[in-house]
Amino acid sequence: MLDTSPAEHSGLRSSSKTELKGLLSRRDPQFWQMLADSTRAASSFEEMYFLSTIRRKAIVQGFVPVKPKTKLRVALLGGYTFYPLTEIVEHLLFVNDFNAEIWAGDYDNYTWEIMEEHSGLYGFQSDFIVFMPPSARYRYSGKLSDEPDMVRQEIIQNRGNILDMCERMHSGTAAEIILCNFIPPCSHDPGEMRTRTLASEWNSLKQLNLELGLHAPKYVHICDLEFLAARMGGVNARDDRAWFESKQPFSADFVCQVSTELTHIACAARTSSKKVLVLDLDNTLWGGTIGDDGINGIEIGDTSARGQCFKEFQKAIKQLAERGVLLAACSKNDFANAIEPFEKHPDMVLRKDDFVSFKANWNPKSENIIEIAKELNLSLDSFVFVDDNPAEIEIVRQFAPQVETLLLGSDPATYTQALKDCRFFEPRQITKEDLERTSQYKTEKQRNELLSSATNMEQYLNSLNMTAIIDDFQEIDVPRLAQLINKSNQFNLTTKRRTEAELVALIGSSEHDCFSVRLQDKFGDLGLVSVVIAHTIENTQSVDTWLMSCRVLKRGVEQVVHNELITRARARGCERIVGTYIPTAKNQMVSNLYPEMGFKTLAKKDDREEYETLPSHQQTFDTFIEVVRRRNDKS
Repeated sequence: MLDTSPAEHSGLRSSSKTELKGLLSRRDPQFWQMLADSTRAASSFEEMYFLSTIRRKAIVQGFVPVKPKTKLRVALLGGYTFYPLTEIVEHLLFVNDFNAEIWAGDYDNYTWEIMEEHSGLYGFQSDFIVFMPPSARYRYSGKLSDEPDMVRQEIIQNRGNILDMCERMHSGTAAEIILCNFIPPCSHDPGEMRTRTLASEWNSLKQLNLELGLHAPKYVHICDLEFLAARMGGVNARDDRAWFESKQPFSADFVCQVSTELTHIACAARTSSKKVLVLDLDNTLWGGTIGDDGINGIEIGDTSARGQCFKEFQKAIKQLAERGVLLAACSKNDFANAIEPFEKHPDMVLRKDDFVSFKANWNPKSENIIEIAKELNLSLDSFVFVDDNPAEIEIVRQFAPQVETLLLGSDPATYTQALKDCRFFEPRQITKEDLERTSQYKTEKQRNELLSSATNMEQYLNSLNMTAIIDDFQEIDVPRLAQLINKSNQFNLTTKRRTEAELVALIGSSEHDCFSVRLQDKFGDLGLVSVVIAHTIENTQSVDTWLMSCRVLKRGVEQVVHNELITRARARGCERIVGTYIPTAKNQMVSNLYPEMGFKTLAKKDDREEYETLPSHQQTFDTFIEVVRRRNDKS
């Protein structure tokens, strides 16, 4: 739960330290939860270092969490020394369910480590490489009076040099690159000339940062040190004594800020952003209570400072909706009262059509959110609930614990910043499907209405006039492919995650059949809804990834995919197809998919089930879907 109330945090109190030590001495499992909560609340390097130290002490004593951690290998290199940055990054990754192994390059030896194929960097087999080039090497080398074209030429050359090194690291390791950009200087010199010439260190480094962000390839993630330093304060982010004495890049507290950002980038690449924002109404979207104050009594609009706060908050929510976040309302209210401002109040930014679900009743909000999840066919861990009432937040936390919550404080002036800082909805790419998501879920209601009026399922499916478009992986689709692969949990046979860079590398692979399925029907385009990756070794086609959006479940898309796998396996001359099901807490719906498709059981173990079929004997399925193949038709 995020609490945006303005009360100052006092940091990690001595009593909390004593309690943590006591839990550790008793080997109480609550130690790990308190450690995680304390880490998220820590506001200084001193606190973070204590928490990391006591975690290490627990592990040395053989006291480890019951839940296993996912292994992650992270390398750091650049023009600095990296301890204690490595210590804090390892700790934060641990708290976020990763068991990290860290490799750090030597001080300012990054050029050799990158260019020498036998260096420790390439032997480490990183999942992520954090690259932190020194600003002293990339500041503009000319004079303040130099012409802008001359400055731009050097900036572009520096950009190319840095991104070429990223490409070298990526091609040699297949790792994702986290590139730290540059902190512009925070000294007053050269005064007004700082802004009047591109040749100033301030302007040239800012321009280089912009060039890196605009031209970085998909496998490069930018850790925006410029932004982080501006947020904290440039003077506070630096420690000149630490630099001269030990070549530390940052002040102690800024080490925590950078470590948190690096951890966030790594975790975000392995998980998905939230899909649904569920909103309370009274004192959240407007000031006052609609049932008591009426439409003319609530505060929203430009006639008061408080009303402006709520209007700005609605604008921020509207921006999220325009990026593809689904909006739902959940209010303890009579429906007629709750919906009236969205239909009639002239200053409302959000309107009824912006919501895919609108619950206004007297049921517990946890029950309403569970009902919304069923309506949208989305898991609860895709949801974020926002309310100004801590009691309502606690009810949702207790009875729908998969839902993330955002508790707003008493001052609506803080609401917009709280929403923008929660980090639940950060996009790396915005796809066509994102922009159309709200309308897609609305047309889904029309499909459900048609289903309820149909006399049988065959009649319903036939009336949809569906077309499936099967396409080999294309680079233009990579952001959406990565979204589906990293977000899909229910209809996902192996739940293997892949980065955009890994998907690009698969395009055109002679050993792989990688294809997507788009679905259209008479109500509209449902977009890219299924992804398959199959690997052919000798005479066997092995299905590595098979997933599908649950929005199109039981419409025949799974049979279309099966038919395509059989067709492609036959075209390759494969004698058998092997499929794997790896059970998780969320993908039980596909536990019998392979048997239902006619596959025979090869082996069943605790952590996986393996199936096979012979393409030469396997029958294809009839469906109510017309199939169109756009590229590389192997039939």
